[in-house]
Amino acid sequence: MKSKPVVLAILLTALLAIMVAVALSVGAVHVQIRDIIRILMSYIPFFDQQVSTAYIPKSHETIIMAIRLPRILLAGLVGCGLSLSGAVLQGVLRNPLADPQVLGISSGAAFGAAVAISFGFTYSAFGLGGIAGAAFVGALATIFCVLKISFSEGKSSLIGILLAGIAISSLLTSAITMIMVLDREKLEKVYMWMLGSFSAASEMRVIFMLIFVVLGLLAILPLSRALDLMMTGDDSAQSMGVDVEALRKWMILVSSLMVAACVSVSGIIGFVGLIIPHVVRLIAGPRHTRLLPLSCVVGAIFMIICDTLARTMAAPSEIPVGAITAILGAPYFLFLLARSARKGAIR
Repeated sequence: MKSKPVVLAILLTALLAIMVAVALSVGAVHVQIRDIIRILMSYIPFFDQQVSTAYIPKSHETIIMAIRLPRILLAGLVGCGLSLSGAVLQGVLRNPLADPQVLGISSGAAFGAAVAISFGFTYSAFGLGGIAGAAFVGALATIFCVLKISFSEGKSSLIGILLAGIAISSLLTSAITMIMVLDREKLEKVYMWMLGSFSAASEMRVIFMLIFVVLGLLAILPLSRALDLMMTGDDSAQSMGVDVEALRKWMILVSSLMVAACVSVSGIIGFVGLIIPHVVRLIAGPRHTRLLPLSCVVGAIFMIICDTLARTMAAPSEIPVGAITAILGAPYFLFLLARSARKGAIR
């Protein structure tokens, strides 16, 4: 039994590598997988002396390294961040239907982006354009508002956190609607941003996301056992030495920062943080030592698949990736909702 998680991790990692190779090969210009391997190896020290890319068209190398690889890496990192955040929030809120959007972070990012689009912000910093930067700031502001409202004198209420997120999300959604109505010329641009896309992927955005995902993993994974204890109830976890309030606040803050980074570079992509942790629980169990890292891998696989479908199904046009995740995720969400109702978890 102890080898099962290891075997599962190896299989999922292999599947991720296969999906990256397939995604790199498909598109308006088909590139052979053997050529992709040679191109990638030519950029790795030592291996660059062992392979020849002389027969591969330079245009193929440009397509792989400058266009497809940054986009695929960004999609994988966003999928990883959203899935990890979803698994954490479902644990600390003890709500199997919670996801990163429940705290209003996506609405905050959308509001920031809508303001940037409406006023035509064009600055750039740390590889992020004006829209992405404003989305990140909007998401951060929403996080701190929710934490300020829901944590009083160091104590929190699970219902209070959820209600604060829902209330702020509703308020910001109304504000976004007002912006779209008052500035109809920018309406389509705001709407398309809100549907999510990786078309603006770049090396700097990949690095930006990589920093947040790595730091998020380093901050969350060592606390996996404490998350398991929190699932048994606050009193029980407290009796086992867990500082429940501090841990809950820390986990919400870290996961929210990852979601803010994800939304700022890709727009709003729903259902990933909801359905991926549930899928991983079905195949690996509820223990967070397994759930969190495997959610990252499965989330990356799922997002790469969705982005590949988004850019190839209606080529040369592109379908917003948020629409693909919604088509795949909404039926599963309804299934979870119906199952929870049957079990009496929803009254």
